[in-house]
Amino acid sequence: MNYADHARETGAKIPSSPVIFLKAPSALCGVSDPLIIPQGSRKTDWEVELAVVIGKKAAHVSESSAMGYVAGYAMMNDYSERYFQLEDTGQWTKGKSFDSFAPLGPYLVTADEIPDPHQLNLWLSVNDEIQQQSNTREMIFQIPFLIHYLSHLMTLYPGDIISTGTPAGVGMGKHPQRFLQPGDRITYGIDGLGEAQQQAVAFM
Repeated sequence: MNYADHARETGAKIPSSPVIFLKAPSALCGVSDPLIIPQGSRKTDWEVELAVVIGKKAAHVSESSAMGYVAGYAMMNDYSERYFQLEDTGQWTKGKSFDSFAPLGPYLVTADEIPDPHQLNLWLSVNDEIQQQSNTREMIFQIPFLIHYLSHLMTLYPGDIISTGTPAGVGMGKHPQRFLQPGDRITYGIDGLGEAQQQAVAFM
């Protein structure tokens, strides 16, 4: 919930502090790997996001020094199964940690190559139909504050990834709602960080 338009489309309140959850490392995959629709899935959804990769141990970091802890940036698709996340016995981590639900890449771009990570266009399409189109300037909580905030809740280590939230245009925000099916083609990109294309496949 780090873009106001995304919070509004899902019916959530604009948060006064960052909404956080953990995503299992086993969800990581490459951006050319298939998206595996989970067994029993009803509502697999897409979320293009800017990912921040931590470069050194960070604990109780000040907001003013936070950018010094950034190794670089990458693109992530924070796939989410909304039924498991929000319905049934819903829980955010449970709905976001399936295998293939965290494609990362195609590049890790070092921090010096991205002069302002808060001025990056990001977009996503499904079957060549644009679903998300925004800019990281629209984030409610910017990267220095996110690192500061999280480092007071947990120690961050080199290689840890902070995925910074998604803008409006997710499937659950559509009217009617739209979710991914086997055979769908998901294409997405962020300025300076490359593009990716994945094919949704059924769980085998």
